[in-house]
Amino acid sequence: MDTTGLAIATITWARDEKEEGLLGESLTALSRIGLPVFVTDGGSTPSHQDLVRNLPNVSFFQTKGLWAQAKNSITEAHRSGAKTILYTEPDKLLFFQNHLPKMIQKHHWDEKRGVLLAARSAKAFASFPAFQQMTEATINRCCAEVTGLATDYLYGPFLFTTDLLPHLDVLPDTCGWGWRSFLFVKAHLLGYALESREGDYFC
Repeated sequence: MDTTGLAIATITWARDEKEEGLLGESLTALSRIGLPVFVTDGGSTPSHQDLVRNLPNVSFFQTKGLWAQAKNSITEAHRSGAKTILYTEPDKLLFFQNHLPKMIQKHHWDEKRGVLLAARSAKAFASFPAFQQMTEATINRCCAEVTGLATDYLYGPFLFTTDLLPHLDVLPDTCGWGWRSFLFVKAHLLGYALESREGDYFC
């Protein structure tokens, strides 16, 4: 994959030492991928903010609210000139270390495709807590009913074309994680292709 025009957008919110350790290690690994990373913090401890702010390849911002954070990171990535954005939650250390480089390098990307999701295999999905499986399986089925693609929409990381960004402006600040499902469905309704790449992304 030609990584020209590709940027990473993510969020962070470390409220205590345990979260500092987890998110700090994960974001450090993400910064080592070598792509520009746009991170919006939601009110972390000062030490975590300092760590993230000083990571290589990272642009650091602050605002509160889940969708506000995600939208800010995505918007700043687009302002930098990115044509394709990889959005991810920040707590995917093993994915960043073992799978993200392959996802970027091995899967030919055409921004007209719309969305490319990293999806958990059935074996990996089964490693997550039972209640989480039930909730996410329901959302996955709802998305599949509209898009026709039966896959895991909720693991986290996905590539998408910035052509879809204007359609997110209608979302309310309170939409929370619903912005993701909205984006996938909207992409399908607009005629963009949705694809997924399955992997053993365990809990």
